[in-house]
Amino acid sequence: MIYPFVFILGLIFGSFLNVLADRLSKRKTILGRSKCDSCNHELAWNDLIPIVSYMMLGGKCRYCKASFSIQYPLVELFTAGVFVMTWYVSTEQLLLPRSSVLIHIFHMAIAAVLIVMLLADLRYQIIPDEMQIALLLIGFLKIMYVGVVFGQSDILQLMQMVGQHIILGVAVMAPLLAVFLLTKGRGMGFGDVKLTFVIGVILGMVSGYLALYIGFVSGGIIGALLLVTKRGKRKTKIAFGPFLILGFYVMLFFEPEIILFMSRIYGF
Repeated sequence: MIYPFVFILGLIFGSFLNVLADRLSKRKTILGRSKCDSCNHELAWNDLIPIVSYMMLGGKCRYCKASFSIQYPLVELFTAGVFVMTWYVSTEQLLLPRSSVLIHIFHMAIAAVLIVMLLADLRYQIIPDEMQIALLLIGFLKIMYVGVVFGQSDILQLMQMVGQHIILGVAVMAPLLAVFLLTKGRGMGFGDVKLTFVIGVILGMVSGYLALYIGFVSGGIIGALLLVTKRGKRKTKIAFGPFLILGFYVMLFFEPEIILFMSRIYGF
């Protein structure tokens, strides 16, 4: 079975993506060994085994006994779960003429980038440009690969496809860009605007708008719950990126089901 391997791979990547989100958000180099935040001691390889090291050390640094955040094992488990679900859904939703491991790899790469974006925005309300560019490049590669699989091997045709997707990205980005300009950045961050462009490039216009719809609805629900439970106020800032990421992920893998569901509700 491939899924235990994918789960373990997710645990390993979860540890790396956690560090990547922190270092990119703090503008630190992504190179170099991990260190304890309290004593600054470099962590050995046996301190960094996903889940196992945290449990064996009781969630504490081997050297200074300071407690590690529970977020580390939680992110590792979350990433493993996302990887397994992504692989499974990619297998079920694959509509290409022949099964392709490359498509699975593209989807896993997209999932990994989205997790880094999610962590960075939740912690620091920043969506690193490096991840936006990485996601865009993965999207372009997938678009061209699918074109080749369907027989469009001419380079001009492939470039035309990419150009069309760029136009769709601009169309999806336009409403949020207008909100950003009208509110002078008070309504949302420019990182969210850039993310909608990438979403439009990869998903297209209809699915891109539906991803935004899911993002706005889910964000509104969470905002309302925070108000009702008095855990937030009307002026409490809520990162919008995680909800956009949720909408993007849902539409990427459940596009036919969501479009069918929406058409039944709204009759389009």
